[in-house]
Amino acid sequence: MNSWYKRTSMQTKFFLRYIVLLVIVLCFFLVYINWIVIIPLKDDMQDEKRMLAVSINNQIDDYMIAQNQLSQRILSNKQVFNILAAGHISTTTEEGLRHSRILKDSMFQAIGPTMNIRDMIIYDVQGSRIAAFLGFNDTPDSLNSELKERLDSRKVHETSYVLHRENNGIVTFNRAIVDQNGSVYGYLTIQLDQARLNSPTENVADGFALIFDEHYQLIAGMPSEEYDDSQLSQQLQQQSERNGMYVNKAGDYITYVQSEMTGWSTFVVTPRDSVLGPVNSVIRLSILIISGLLLVLFVYIYFSTKNLLLPIRKLRNQISRIQYNNLNVQVNHHTHNNELISLHEAFQDLLLRLQQSIEREKAAVHEEAKARNSALQAQIAPHFIHNVLYLISIAAQEQNYKAVTEMCKHLSENLRYIVSNATHHVSLTEELQYTRHYLSLVHAHYEDDLEWEIIADESADSIQIPRLTIQPFVENCIEHAFSKADPPWRIRIEYKLFNGLWAIEISDNGSGIAPEKIQSIMDNIHRGNTSDIGLQPDQQWGNMGIVNTVHRLQLMYRNRLFFNIFNHPGHEKGVTVLIIASLTDDFY
Repeated sequence: MNSWYKRTSMQTKFFLRYIVLLVIVLCFFLVYINWIVIIPLKDDMQDEKRMLAVSINNQIDDYMIAQNQLSQRILSNKQVFNILAAGHISTTTEEGLRHSRILKDSMFQAIGPTMNIRDMIIYDVQGSRIAAFLGFNDTPDSLNSELKERLDSRKVHETSYVLHRENNGIVTFNRAIVDQNGSVYGYLTIQLDQARLNSPTENVADGFALIFDEHYQLIAGMPSEEYDDSQLSQQLQQQSERNGMYVNKAGDYITYVQSEMTGWSTFVVTPRDSVLGPVNSVIRLSILIISGLLLVLFVYIYFSTKNLLLPIRKLRNQISRIQYNNLNVQVNHHTHNNELISLHEAFQDLLLRLQQSIEREKAAVHEEAKARNSALQAQIAPHFIHNVLYLISIAAQEQNYKAVTEMCKHLSENLRYIVSNATHHVSLTEELQYTRHYLSLVHAHYEDDLEWEIIADESADSIQIPRLTIQPFVENCIEHAFSKADPPWRIRIEYKLFNGLWAIEISDNGSGIAPEKIQSIMDNIHRGNTSDIGLQPDQQWGNMGIVNTVHRLQLMYRNRLFFNIFNHPGHEKGVTVLIIASLTDDFY
């Protein structure tokens, strides 16, 4: 990681440092949002749900207070005590009907014009029904024995009552009718209106509310499809406190409040999304704002660092492009960073001074290269003429006048090629044509013992090389490679063009070269040593022709050239000379 950071650009380093600082600031911002906004908002949502449960519980308590006040008005009526003191009288008798009517009148006076209950029933001390205000068909004729035992077993007084849920689901408010001495005269049962009990639970906007009695039986409310009252009743029983809130496995918030008056528990179930909806909205809004802020800051930091480092980057690119032949690169002075203008101006002045100095140096080097090339070429031409005249003299001695004529014709063409071209370099096509004339001269002497082949296409016209480049290698094949090899002797010259490079292969089937001699040739080429080269015809591989020609090519192509000489592998005899250079017009 450390090595990667060192290799990155200055802009990337600036960008990363700004980003780290930005991330730290954003982390503090997120912590601030969480502590100052999200946590208090979440607490407020939870408090709101607790207050809702308390509100439902208070409404049920108010309803029970109203029933307690109603029962007090019945117990304060002396006619009720007188009728109950007389004992049970059948309602089929006139006296029983009169008593029943008096009791109903007393209940009507107590209930008043607004009736918020289902029905009211009065039982005698034995638990038999004496009178009912409305008298529904499902009104029991006698008091539930279990309920009667609860009323009798507990210490009864004027404010005592028992809430009971009948088997048919009707919830009743019950109390014993006692006098000041605690004597029981009968029992009063008020059937509560189920709609009034359900009304507080219907005001829940999100989720639902349920009311359970002290025996964890459902009194009011309707659970959703995902829940049933038995499941919620079991969860309620598992709670150790009277009031609280917890989160179930589904993530929903459960708030429960137990009434001290009734012993009933209000159970409010709120879906998770309802409680955390505003919180999630704040989180999503914060994420959206932060994402937008990050995007804007990323773009701002990127372009800021880019503009800050743009002059330095331009300066670096211009320095990296500067070479010996293009020191006239113009520097762009237009920059928004005034601190770097002086650096650009100084660099521009440096370039101008360097350009003037290098131009003078280039002119001197160019003239020196041309002079060296002329000297090297002058060494080759006399050597070539000497060898050709020697071949002509041999043919004349053999009285082969036709061969002498042909050789003189080819020699005339070659001499015209050497002296008529004003430039120091020619196209490869011209050089190959000159080589053909030379091989024709040699072939006139060796006849069928010599076979040669030149392979090239039209693209050779675009390749420029020094004059008399290929002929020295061919001459060495004839003079030295074939001296210890049996004919027929073969020479193959092949030109290739590929991937911006051109190549010439000159191969023969001669006796080969000793490895130490190849090493000597390459050493002479690398050292650039031609001082010990002469014109003796007994020179071996590595003589003036080979080294001289490679030096001329290196001089022309500015060392953008590869040269190699090697023996053929395996049992194949002969040597190959390989010359590879780049396609370029920038010579010397």
